[in-house]
Amino acid sequence: MNIGDVAERSGLPAKTIRYYEEIGLIAPRRAANGYRSFAEADVHKLAFLGRARALGFGIDDCRSLLQLYGDDGRTSAEVKHIAEDHLERIDAKIAELTEMRATLARLVHACAGDHRPDCPILADLARAEGRG
Repeated sequence: MNIGDVAERSGLPAKTIRYYEEIGLIAPRRAANGYRSFAEADVHKLAFLGRARALGFGIDDCRSLLQLYGDDGRTSAEVKHIAEDHLERIDAKIAELTEMRATLARLVHACAGDHRPDCPILADLARAEGRG
C-alpha cells in the first residue's frame, strides 16, 4: 500500500505518517524505487497511534504502549501504570483550566464593558505582568 491508501485507511494525514516514520514509531518497507510500502500491520499500528493520540497520550507514551502491545510477555499493570500517569496529568490540567475559567469569569463579570476606559480585565493582566 502507498501512503495515500494508508492515510485513508488509518484516518491519519500523510504528513503525520511521515513524522511517525521519522521518529521511529513505524518502519514501513521501502520498494526498490524508494517509495514506502505499507503492510496491513502498519495500518493497524497507525490506527492504534491515532486512537492513543486522540486520548491525549504523548509520543513517548505512545511508543511505550506500542511496545507493550507487541509484547506477549507484558503485564496489564505496565499498561495501566502508563494510563494512570496520563490520567493524573489530565486531572491536573482540568483543575488548572477550571481555576483559569473561574478567574476569567470573575473578571468578565466585573468589567462593565461600556464606554469608560476602566477595565478590571486589563488591570488584572497588568498586575500579573511581573508573575509567570
